[in-house]
Amino acid sequence: MYKKQLKKISDVEYELPKTGKMNVPGKLFLSETLLDDVEEDAIKQVANVALLPGILGHSIGLSDMHTGYGFSIGGVAAFDPETGVISPGGVGYDINCSVRLLRTNLKLADLKGKEKEILHSLFRTVPSGVGRGGRLKVDRGELDNVLVGGAQWAVEKGYGKKADYLHMEEQGKLPGADPSVVSQRAKSRGMPQLGSLGAGNHFLDVLVVDELFDEKIAKVFGLKKGQIVIMVHCGSRGLGHQVASDYIKLMDQEYGHPDVDRELVNAPIKSELGKKYMGAMASAANFAFANKQIITHWIREDMKHYFPKFKAEVVYDVCHNIAKFEKHKVDGKMKEVLIMRKGATRSFGPGRKEIPEDYREVGQPVFIPGSMGTASYVLCGTKKAEEISFGSTAHGAGRVKSRTQAKRDMTFEEAQADMEKRGVFVESGGQKGMVEESPFSYKDIDEVVKVSHEAGIGKMVAKLMPVLVVIG
Repeated sequence: MYKKQLKKISDVEYELPKTGKMNVPGKLFLSETLLDDVEEDAIKQVANVALLPGILGHSIGLSDMHTGYGFSIGGVAAFDPETGVISPGGVGYDINCSVRLLRTNLKLADLKGKEKEILHSLFRTVPSGVGRGGRLKVDRGELDNVLVGGAQWAVEKGYGKKADYLHMEEQGKLPGADPSVVSQRAKSRGMPQLGSLGAGNHFLDVLVVDELFDEKIAKVFGLKKGQIVIMVHCGSRGLGHQVASDYIKLMDQEYGHPDVDRELVNAPIKSELGKKYMGAMASAANFAFANKQIITHWIREDMKHYFPKFKAEVVYDVCHNIAKFEKHKVDGKMKEVLIMRKGATRSFGPGRKEIPEDYREVGQPVFIPGSMGTASYVLCGTKKAEEISFGSTAHGAGRVKSRTQAKRDMTFEEAQADMEKRGVFVESGGQKGMVEESPFSYKDIDEVVKVSHEAGIGKMVAKLMPVLVVIG
C-alpha cells in the first residue's frame, strides 16, 4: 500500500505524499534496489511519525531504513519546541548507541602473524556479551557524576586525554543531563556495565584504510591508505534500555498513545514529563560517551603490550539514537528545533560551530559501519544535508533479516566458514552473534553509502576493510 504511494523525485529520493491526517509529507533516501528490500511497515512508520504534533518539514527515512520501535530505524524528524512532542520511540532503547573511530600509527603489515593473539587479547580486555559487566566499578554517587560528565568525567579520572572529547559530538557530554530523573532500577542496571561492549550488533573492529575517495578531507581526518584504524560501536547498555522502558510506561499512563501505533507514545516537549525524559535521555547518552571512553583507554593499554609505541587518536565519535536541540532552516528562517535521530547520523557541513575546530573547514566526520565481514565507510557532512535532511544521513548497513530469520537461514559453522573465506578474524561471546550479525543479515553497505553520496547528504571519504572483529 505505502510503496505504491511513493513518488520518485530522483534516482535516490522518493516522496511519500501528505495524505489523511499527516502533518507533513515523507521523504525517503533510497535507490530502487534498496526500496525493494524495505518493509511496508517501515514506510508506514514514516507516515505515522508525520501524524505527530509539531513535526516540521518532512518525516525522513534514510538509505538503511528498516522497521523499528515506533520510528523506523534510519528515521529522522524535527519538532517545534513549543508545539511538538518527544517520543522515546524516536530515540530508541539503546540511547546514544554510537560509533567511535580511532586512527593508529600501525600499518596492516604490523599485524601479520599476530592477528589471533591480538584479537583474543582485545576480546579479554573489553568485556562483551548480554548482561556482561565492565571491569570498572562505581558506586551510586559516582555514577551520577558519570551521567552528568560523560566522556569528560572519564578523562578527568585518567581514562584518556582532553583531545579525545574535543573530537566527539557534543564534546562527549550532552547538556541537560539530570540523574535525579533516572530510576534506581536503571542505575542498578548501568552501575556494573561501565566499560563494556554489550551484545547484539555492538562490536570492536580493527580495520585497514583500503581506499580514499577524497584525499584532501582524508588528510584533515588524519587517514592514510594502508593505515590501521579501530572502530567501537556500543551504547548505554542496560541503563539506557531501562530509561526508555520507564518513560514509555510513564508517558502512556499520562498521555495515552496514538491510535495508529501505541509504540509512538509521546509527551509534549514543554511538559514536565517531556523535560524529565530529556534529562534522563541526556544522562543515558553521557553514560554511553563515558563507556566508549573507558573502552578506548583499555584498547590503548592492551595494544601497547604488542606495540610499545602504539598510538590511537580519536577521529570522531558520532551519536545514532539521540534527540537534540539544533538550529536548522525551516520555511526560510533559522529556527531552534528538536531533532530525533533514530539509527541515523548527524551530517553537518563546513562552518558549523558544533564541529571540532580542526574539521570545521571541511565538515563533520560521519561513520557508516557495515557488517562484520564487509566494508565500513568514512564520509563527511555536507551543507546539502543541512538543507534537505536536517543534517542527517544513514548510520549503518541496516538489517534485511531479523535475528530470528538469520538463525533459521544459517548455521554457526556456515557463518564461521564465510568469515574465514573473507580473511577476517572474528571472536565472539557465543555462536548466536556470529550468525545474527553475518553479512547476509544486512543490506548492501556499498549501496547504502552510494545513495548517501549521490543524494548529497554525506560525501564519501574513505573505505575501511575489517581485519579483526570482536562481537558480543
